[in-house]
Amino acid sequence: MAAGVCIGQISVCRGSPYNQQLGNRTNTQSHNLGRFLRQTPPASTPAELLGPTMLIQRTRRWVTRPRRNGANKTHPPTWEPKGATMRLGCSWVGDASPPAPGAAPSSGGLKPKLTGMDYARKSWANVLSLASKNPALAARVRELPNPDAIREALGTGGSSGSWGYINNNSGWANATASMAWLFDQVQKTGRVNFVAGTVISLERAEDTVTGAKLSDGRVLSADLVVVAAGAWTGSLVDLAGQTVATGQVLGYMDITEAEQEKLANMPVILNISTGLFIIPPTDRVLKIAQHAYGYLNPVTPANPPLPFSPSLTTQTPTPIFLPRTGLTDPDLTIPAAAAADLRRALREMIPWPALHDRPFTKTRLCWYADTADADFLVDYHPHWHGLFVATGDSGHAFKFLPVIGDKVVDCIVREPPLQFRGKWDWKVIVPKSGAAVAAFTEDGTRGGTPGLVLAEALGEVERVVPSV
Repeated sequence: MAAGVCIGQISVCRGSPYNQQLGNRTNTQSHNLGRFLRQTPPASTPAELLGPTMLIQRTRRWVTRPRRNGANKTHPPTWEPKGATMRLGCSWVGDASPPAPGAAPSSGGLKPKLTGMDYARKSWANVLSLASKNPALAARVRELPNPDAIREALGTGGSSGSWGYINNNSGWANATASMAWLFDQVQKTGRVNFVAGTVISLERAEDTVTGAKLSDGRVLSADLVVVAAGAWTGSLVDLAGQTVATGQVLGYMDITEAEQEKLANMPVILNISTGLFIIPPTDRVLKIAQHAYGYLNPVTPANPPLPFSPSLTTQTPTPIFLPRTGLTDPDLTIPAAAAADLRRALREMIPWPALHDRPFTKTRLCWYADTADADFLVDYHPHWHGLFVATGDSGHAFKFLPVIGDKVVDCIVREPPLQFRGKWDWKVIVPKSGAAVAAFTEDGTRGGTPGLVLAEALGEVERVVPSV
């Protein structure tokens, strides 16, 4: 009888009759594991929402559909709107001017570099293609060909960018409420045991990962360990530079009831060239943020991650990029330059003098697990048996909340959709030696400057200028 354990963001599966051979990954073993995994609703690592999404609620009835090989496949039940979404529209805009020299790194042969305007126009072309087959969608999308059109769509008196479009079929979703609801739903199944603790390392025997060790000394043994720890994944597994933790800045500002009413019909607006965006307020709180290259936090961990290969018996401690948050550093704030950028977005998008110098109620850093091509990393480890990794959110995983869990299970049982093959695979087989390398996301959606180090930006350490 299969059983499951969820440790924070790490999932552990054990007890299958075929558990000793999971490393061989035969179809029979995968199907048995899959039958267990599909008994629980899908889950996902939360990330800041930047695009349209719909939170939908699970119904009671399970659904079965034929597999390609003729066998039946059990799927998560249908979900329905839960009420944690706001469909107020989403405006995607870009700047006509090219980025500053050196603002984007080399693509490394993964994907051609795009500007924010390039991405906005590709997105518009995709929406038009969908709208050509859907009259209801076509009636709710329109081009914003100039700053005046953007100003009219925004409805605040402000504007941003030189061209864009608005999709009134889109909006935003409350990640906190969504995950709280999902956690409650999973608890109600009675099939998942949540263990509170901090994982400090993965247990191993020869070339097999056998479980996870907690900071209090407890060890959770397993036949298959699924590490889905978001930006913290690199603290447990050497990902060979495939993902890097990047800190994105957010600011929250209290507003009055009257101000919120004036912004009641404001759409989400994201300037893809700068990465700066504003989400319409709720509960009299306005959120301003930036989807950018972000800040790096290189650290040398006390407990090095699992080495890339079992053959690497000794490791020289080297810095890796990990999150730094207010949970462990209560005095942490965002860099002054980042706060100024948020202020600039506020003055541009909502040009109300009463807001411009109002203090932020709080600021924080939201940590992504970025990949170079913005595709996820959802695959078995190429060198360790019993280890599966699901990470690489790249800032756009939360919007897949209703379906991502089922797709991860498809990958675990070796039956991913055909269009996924290659996209979510482990892409590095031989790691580069030396210091950590940042895998900057270059899909055209990132503003700002790559390679900013958080401690330097905060003035905690002197900025190191590379010698020529």
